[in-house]
Amino acid sequence: MTAALRHIVTSFKVIFLVLIAAAILFPVVLTASNSFMSEDEISRHYDALNSGGSASAREHTAIRLIPESVTLSQFGEVLLARPKFLLHFWNSVKLTLPIILGQAVVGTLAGFAFAKLAFPGRDKLFFVYLLAMLMPFQVTLVPNYLIADKLGLLNSYGAIVFPGIFASFGVFLLRQFMMGIPDAYMEAVKIDGAGYFRAFLHIALPLAKPGIAALILLSFVDNWNMVEQPILFLTEQIRQPLSVYLANIAEGARGVAFAASVLYMTPMVLIFLYGEEHLVEGIQMSGIKG
Repeated sequence: MTAALRHIVTSFKVIFLVLIAAAILFPVVLTASNSFMSEDEISRHYDALNSGGSASAREHTAIRLIPESVTLSQFGEVLLARPKFLLHFWNSVKLTLPIILGQAVVGTLAGFAFAKLAFPGRDKLFFVYLLAMLMPFQVTLVPNYLIADKLGLLNSYGAIVFPGIFASFGVFLLRQFMMGIPDAYMEAVKIDGAGYFRAFLHIALPLAKPGIAALILLSFVDNWNMVEQPILFLTEQIRQPLSVYLANIAEGARGVAFAASVLYMTPMVLIFLYGEEHLVEGIQMSGIKG
């Protein structure tokens, strides 16, 4: 392949990736820009999209990305006039943080055991973990519901937190990561007379920081956006996380929905920007270990 042809192929690849990125980011940009519009402006531009509008009006409705006048009134209404938003926001925090911390602890301990300890049935047990990870998450909802009912955990955060802590993905990710830690390090610790716990604490844990960071980021995104579990396990609406409450916040005020969505996305965006390097490094290093 000539240099000119390679340049053309590379250019097409870049254009293709840019188009995909633009298609993915467009709803986010639209939501962010519309959150700074007034309710009157949103009504004027999007009323035709309602079922009451004619087919011709709906066809000619233009999506607007630039507000005619920038206002923060929507954010003020969400944060000050709608206290339920903050209530459900903290519900999301109460659900997400314990799951993240629990997955990090369980994942590092179990990942180290599967990667560096030799015990009977290790590979078969890890195969069961893989099957559990590959199984559609909806399949486990009914068994989890029955167990939570027997334990008296229904309508409590424990019904969601405990299954989340012991999710198999964290164990898989950190096991793959720790497989890349040279066995010579473990042998050196044994020669010094230290046990497996010190090897885990002083060797495996420091070296696994990128993998742990990647797990924390991925776990946060997954659990911050949970919908099915709260709907099934939490019968009282006041306990629902923000991911469920957002569906009802737009009643009678579409501008509020845009502002609430931006506030909802903000923690994920900030955490991703802060930990992007750790996420890439953790996934790359865990992906090349077998």
